[in-house]
Amino acid sequence: MLRDLETGEERWLAYPVQHDDQESRATLDVLPGMSFTPDSRHLVASYGGRIWRLPVEGGDAQEIPFTVSFDLGLGPDVFFDYPVSDDPTFTVRQIRDAVPSPDGERLAFTALDRLYVSDADGGDARRIGPDDASVHFPTWSPDGNWIAFATWEDDSGHLWRVRPGGGGLERLTTQGGLYITPAWSPDGRRIVALRGWARDYRTSTSPFGVGAAEEIVWVPADGGDATLVAPSEDRADPHFRADEPDRIYFYQGGDTDALVSLRWDGTDPKKHLEVTGPTPAGADEPMDPDFLKIAPRGDQALVGINGQLYAVTVPLVGKTPRISVADPERAAFPAVRLTDPMGGEFPAWEADGRTVHWSLGNAHFVYDLDAAEAFADSVEAAEAAEPAEEPAEEEPAEEEEPLGEPADEEDEEEEPSYEPTEIRIRIMADRDIPAGVVALTGGRVITMNGDEILDDGVVVVRDNRIEAVGPAGAVTVPDGAREIDVSGHTIVPGFVDTHAHMWPAWYVHRKDQWIYAAN
Repeated sequence: MLRDLETGEERWLAYPVQHDDQESRATLDVLPGMSFTPDSRHLVASYGGRIWRLPVEGGDAQEIPFTVSFDLGLGPDVFFDYPVSDDPTFTVRQIRDAVPSPDGERLAFTALDRLYVSDADGGDARRIGPDDASVHFPTWSPDGNWIAFATWEDDSGHLWRVRPGGGGLERLTTQGGLYITPAWSPDGRRIVALRGWARDYRTSTSPFGVGAAEEIVWVPADGGDATLVAPSEDRADPHFRADEPDRIYFYQGGDTDALVSLRWDGTDPKKHLEVTGPTPAGADEPMDPDFLKIAPRGDQALVGINGQLYAVTVPLVGKTPRISVADPERAAFPAVRLTDPMGGEFPAWEADGRTVHWSLGNAHFVYDLDAAEAFADSVEAAEAAEPAEEPAEEEPAEEEEPLGEPADEEDEEEEPSYEPTEIRIRIMADRDIPAGVVALTGGRVITMNGDEILDDGVVVVRDNRIEAVGPAGAVTVPDGAREIDVSGHTIVPGFVDTHAHMWPAWYVHRKDQWIYAAN
């Protein structure tokens, strides 16, 4: 494209050309390199795998022939011999929504969409709750005698409660829907949750289960009809302070991005705290929280931003305080980063308001704010007690190291820091291993034997393994095998797209995820 700088008129110098990189991140510039010739009569540009001379006054592009001789070094094939286990059981790799009991002695969590209770150290994990629905968001009653949770079946979901020992399973809601993040009131008489239309969730192509939650409701702790509190309006994660039973706290996203609260009848909205995180490279604004929850007691709030967790002090000031945790040591009010560098998921407060829990994979972490503060004080005191260093005497200049042989540098000692307690939650589950013999016949088979392609191939699969691949007539189909005619189709080796944005449903899981079957 050529633009007249006096009139602003534009005209094509070459069209069409290959797509540029404007739709991407332009890591190699937006357009291929180009330059005017010294006499300004031509533009030299590359496209379509060639170099071209384009007349500025118009006319056909002229190819500039070129050849290049070079040696291109290639690394070895990257191949991983990744075993697929046939063991009948496996270790669950992720726990979700782990929350401590009010006395701190037990944990409730989900694994493979089933509800479990364990000791605080992860021992004696036992499954409780329903067998025929996916289970999410366990929450303890204030007295520790019940666990409420949300379920999702094929077409709808409900709120339930169960005893920590597994007895007394009861459905609490009378109307089905999408229920998420239930929370008990401080007096234990009501359970508040977000509710959305089940149909919207069933038909949604978005992964955000929270996006389908349209209203805040509460139900009696022993079951009954739901009472509307207010439309959700981007409010999420309802929770409470023990000394404010008349107010429900939320993190409100959208244009608000703040810790807010309402009364039970939806009135008297208040904004309590705004928090921002680091500013990513190339961005103009700092990141907003994904999660913001006030402590059940005390003056702390728990913040999640970009996978990292922070505890911040909520000051009592006249207007809504705003705290940046981009550098916690320089925050306007006391703040501490809890996770480093791996981050954490599913953060939760313990009832004392001084202990934070989170999980990552099947590891569960417990961060004691008081212990961390005492540790930092002890380190500071130890450093203050160290004698001042004597001024170093001048030493003769060292000979320069030969080029290419840098001087050895002593490793800097890392400053000691508080480490949260890490607990591994080990749950074993049955592996789903198919049984039987299947023969795929009549199809075109692209094999892994070099560039071999079989126009009429046979693939025999026994249990969890491919047993034979070959041309029809050369492969024996075992007696009793189920034959599937795949004529007109092509069978290729299995691919796993390790960067697939499959976007399954988040938060509340559907029973069948076709996306995983396709990849």
